[in-house]
Amino acid sequence: MSVTGRYREGFWREAPEEPGAVFRDAEPALTVARHLALFAPHLSDPGLPLVDLGCGNGTRTRFLADRFPRVPGADLSAAALDRARRADPAGRAAYRHLDAAEKSATRALHGEIGDANVHVRGVLHQCEADDRQPLVDGITTLVGEHGRAFLVEPSRAAGAVLKGLAAGPAAKLAPVLRHGIAPGGVDDAVVPEFPTAAGLTVTAGGTLPLTTTEHGPDGVRIVLPSVWYVAGRAA
Repeated sequence: MSVTGRYREGFWREAPEEPGAVFRDAEPALTVARHLALFAPHLSDPGLPLVDLGCGNGTRTRFLADRFPRVPGADLSAAALDRARRADPAGRAAYRHLDAAEKSATRALHGEIGDANVHVRGVLHQCEADDRQPLVDGITTLVGEHGRAFLVEPSRAAGAVLKGLAAGPAAKLAPVLRHGIAPGGVDDAVVPEFPTAAGLTVTAGGTLPLTTTEHGPDGVRIVLPSVWYVAGRAA
């Protein structure tokens, strides 16, 4: 397991299981529903499997599973996947361990499910720098010829927002910082360079508020700035 994997494993082992207790685990209506509204118009084939990469405890995976015919949630953390399965006793989605930076792992998954659309929220900034391009190369393998990837990353400005809150009462933020997975580690302009280097064409992008479960000293929900991009094979 990589350094990145150890950070994620420790975070999910320690995190409380109550709904809304994890900093980034806001209600799907405030997060993935907004992402889907941007992503869906760019899908060349909505019937393809939709891989929720970096699925964590599966909150957004279950939302997506109600809207697409096949939704595998994939994560590097066994502790996160255990939580996802416990929270989904009806089996609305499937969950599997996946290190997307490993070529053999993404090739095996692509061989199993074929081309897929891929939803990726906030995974790049959690990676070690040397893992970022291999991760996007793995996403490219999953996308194949007909899928699309949707990448969402907290912007560099998000790091400044969190630094201003770190000394305050934002208790849910403390575990994120302690495990070294705080946003702001990837420059905004660099994010689209990863899919381009992997052979994908970036077809759309923009900025988007990223809602968290935490509140600032004024009682207002903390919302981080983020950037998003859609990428796929050129037509």
